[in-house]
Amino acid sequence: MKNYYDITIIGGGPVGLFAATYARMHLAQTQVIESLDQSGGQVSALFPAKEIYDIPGFTRLTGQELIDNLTRQAQHYGPEIKLNQTVQEIITTDQGYEVVTNQGSSFTKTIIVATGAGAFQPRKLRLPEAGPLEGTKVFYFVKDQTPFIDQDIAIAGGGDSAVDWALHLAEVAHSVTLIHRRDQFRALESSVAKLEPAGVKLATPYTIRALADHNEKLKLTLKKARSTTSEELVVDKLLVNYGFVSNNNMVRSWGLDTDKRGITVDRTMMTSRPNIFAIGDAASYPGKTPLIATGWGEAPIAINAALNAIYPDRNQALHSTQLIKNFVKD
Repeated sequence: MKNYYDITIIGGGPVGLFAATYARMHLAQTQVIESLDQSGGQVSALFPAKEIYDIPGFTRLTGQELIDNLTRQAQHYGPEIKLNQTVQEIITTDQGYEVVTNQGSSFTKTIIVATGAGAFQPRKLRLPEAGPLEGTKVFYFVKDQTPFIDQDIAIAGGGDSAVDWALHLAEVAHSVTLIHRRDQFRALESSVAKLEPAGVKLATPYTIRALADHNEKLKLTLKKARSTTSEELVVDKLLVNYGFVSNNNMVRSWGLDTDKRGITVDRTMMTSRPNIFAIGDAASYPGKTPLIATGWGEAPIAINAALNAIYPDRNQALHSTQLIKNFVKD
């Protein structure tokens, strides 16, 4: 006889980890399948050292601190977390689904997809000279701020990530120059307002047209938008924050309906396949705001809907004060 998990969560990022915690609070048999060799998703892989400012209850904390807290919380409730496993196929069975990964199969009554935006890679600087400089003078994300201490840093980009890194590195670098092709930034207004007081220099509206080694430093040739004017900037390191390109081809192969923003879901977070739900950046619906906090709110909706489908006669406790009594407190 096959052993069926109550809930399988695909994706071990911030939203998947909290979903696992909430599912185990309900004593649901829960497994988390994560394709990377560590939990944390994009936060751990791409910006563990970056400080995050929109997490409820915290003025600011780093990405790694967030993941460490969520991991400890999940471990307290004991979901089964499987790393280095990529879901390749989801097959319908008479009791739910068979989840086929690169390491074997397991069976589950319901599934919650928390894969974020899918497989991802940074949008790179389209200059031939950038490639050989990657990892020494040209960077696309920061796992450790130590190499940037007391350095002259240029940051290219105009979104939240670029502005946040400018503010963060301004605290440890000798100087930070933020380069953007427009005068207006796409980041939160409150963050943009902090740039000048933090000592961040602005190079707008400029784009990077050339890179060159210059006496063990890096010389950037900047071209002003809608002009023939150009300037040169010499720095130690360049951090490019042009965003990331995601690939959801694997999710589409699972037979789930999608639109341009992700997997389409209804008000219970259910997808086009019965008892398969999507939450976090993986889910799409009108008015969706792509924040970690949004995904955390979607997780209980999906978990409760999944458990109601499995156990329709059971009254589900909704609040932590009702759920925590099933576990011994630390």
